[in-house]
Formats: sequence, structure tokens, C-alpha cells
Amino acid sequence: MLPYLPFTLLLFSWVSPLNAGSANKGDPCSQANSRLQVGTYQFFDDCNSQTYCAANSTCVAKGCRRDDFPFGYPQDAQNLPDKCPRGQFCPDEEDACQQVLSVGSGCQLNRDDQCEEPPNSKELADDSGRGLNFNGAVCLNSICMWANVTLNDQCQVENTPYIAYGSTGEFIDIVSRGNCRLGLYCDSQQKVCLQEKLVGAGCNADKECASWNCLSSGVCGLGAATPRHFGIWVYIVVAVGILGGMFGTLVGLFLVHRKQRDQERERRMQYWREQNAFHQNLLHMRETARASILSLPGNGNSVRSTLYSREGAFSDDAPILQNPAPKASGLRHYLADDNSSDEGVMMQPDRKDEGRF
Repeated sequence: MLPYLPFTLLLFSWVSPLNAGSANKGDPCSQANSRLQVGTYQFFDDCNSQTYCAANSTCVAKGCRRDDFPFGYPQDAQNLPDKCPRGQFCPDEEDACQQVLSVGSGCQLNRDDQCEEPPNSKELADDSGRGLNFNGAVCLNSICMWANVTLNDQCQVENTPYIAYGSTGEFIDIVSRGNCRLGLYCDSQQKVCLQEKLVGAGCNADKECASWNCLSSGVCGLGAATPRHFGIWVYIVVAVGILGGMFGTLVGLFLVHRKQRDQERERRMQYWREQNAFHQNLLHMRETARASILSLPGNGNSVRSTLYSREGAFSDDAPILQNPAPKASGLRHYLADDNSSDEGVMMQPDRKDEGRF
């Protein structure tokens, strides 16, 4: 994996053990080491983020700040330096607030706020968020000037290469700035202000497009922050898809539940058929047993035959029992005359029921 790392990352890894930029307040430092970092152009010195390297070569607490939440301070820090009031600026070293610089004065890279604003600053100020100027003032090639050059007039241009990183590795991203009025750009070849191009026109750099977005195909595209608007047909398709999905889900659930109900009904019917067949088999076995008993010799006129006869059917010559046995069973446990226990069919004594027939 090491051979695929960008050269700049390898370079940063080699210099990290030097502990540069870690000196605390009161520690020695050297202003000769103060510089802009390669590729990012961020200010760097020997001191930590809360101090700067003073003229006496020691780290001193910073005297001003540029950001509302400066880097390197804890969230609840009480010792934040003050921000500079209007008409002053805080330099990269953040040592103390200074008065804004007049046109033609030296300024630090990309520090448009260090330059004095023009009288018509409201007309020239860039409020698009692209950083074209600060209240109409711009710092180009370390010189303060105003962004008021009109169409086809001579202009100043500054091309700054930054190191950027992508999926294929590092590449150079050149930021080109000029001092033309809003709606114009400074051509790097002719050094004159030209009109910005509309979407679809040919381009070579982002600054040439009014959308500030020159596509890789070489034409101006929509701005990166431009909201996308879709046709009414897209909303119709989405609505139909949503309704179709809901209806399809309901139909699918109905079909699945109906199939489950049919399966459950079939199981119940199968159970009923099995139980009915079992009941019929029991009846058939009962009839067969009855027929077998009745067919035994000597049982045709016996009392036993009356017990297994059909309900309501009596033999003509069979005696009528006073206390017939229960229909469910012909077995009973009783005590014989000799006090012995026996199980079997209890036979009623033969006695004539007087008063009947």
C-alpha cells in the first residue's frame, strides 16, 4: 500500500517527528521558520495554536483572532483573544489588530479583508459566497486593489495552485482570481475583463462561467448549489408507484391469507372425514360383534341375546327384565352367593313379572 500513497502525504509523515508548531507559551522559537504550508497555504510557525512567535524569539499569547471559534482552544475557554473592530484586521500571525491597508499596499495571500474598501463598496461587494472580493477590495499578488475593472479593460490575475486529493491520487487545483467587476472575469491570456458565460457555452475554467462550474466536457454547467427541479410527470410516476405498491401489497396479503384459509379449511375437512370414517368403522365393528354373538348356538333365546339386540327390538319368547343393564355396557362386578367376586355379564333371575301381559 505504501507505493500508492501520494508524495505529499509521505513528505508530511517524514517531517512530523520534528514537533514543529508545538512550542508552548514562553518557549523559544524562530520567526525564520514562519511560512505558508505547501499545497494548503496555511500559516505555520514554531508555536502552538494559542501563541505566536514574537520578535524576541519566544512564544507569546495571541493578541487577536479572526474566527468566532478559533482552532486549538477548548470549547469553554475564557482566554480567547478579541476580534478586531471594523476598520482593522488580524494578520495571519494573530499578534495584534492593525489598520486596514490602502490601495497599493502589501497584503498577505487571500487576505482581502486587509485592504481598505472602495467608496462604492456596496456596488462592488461580492455576496455570492465565492470569495471574489471583500467589500469590493481584493488582494492579488500580495498587493491591495479594488475589484472595479470594467469590460475589456486591463486587469490583474492571480493563479494559485493548491494540492487536492481524489480517488486516483493527488492533483493540482488552480484557483484564478482577478480584479474585475461582478459578472466579469479576468482572462489569464489576454489580461482583460470578459463577460461571464452562460450555461452550455464553452469554457476552460470555472471563473469563466456565471455558474462558476466548468464541466469536464468543456462547457458551463449548472451551479453546484443550484436546486434541481423535476417535471410534473416525475411526480405522477412517483405517486402512481406509491399507490401501486400499496394496492399490490394489499392484494398480495389478501391472496396469501385466502390461500392460508383454504389450507386450514382443507385440514379441518380431512380431520372430519377421518373422524367420520373412524366412527363408521366402530359402528361396523359393533354390528359385526352383535351378529357374531347372536349367531352362537343356544344364544338365540337367551337373556344375553336381548342385551345385544337392537334398541327397542325384543324377542317374542325372551323374558322381560325387571332391571335391565345399562346400554353402554353389559359387564358388572357383583358378589355371588358364596361371597366370591366375579366379573361378567350379570344375569337377572328368571321370575315372572306379575301384572304384566
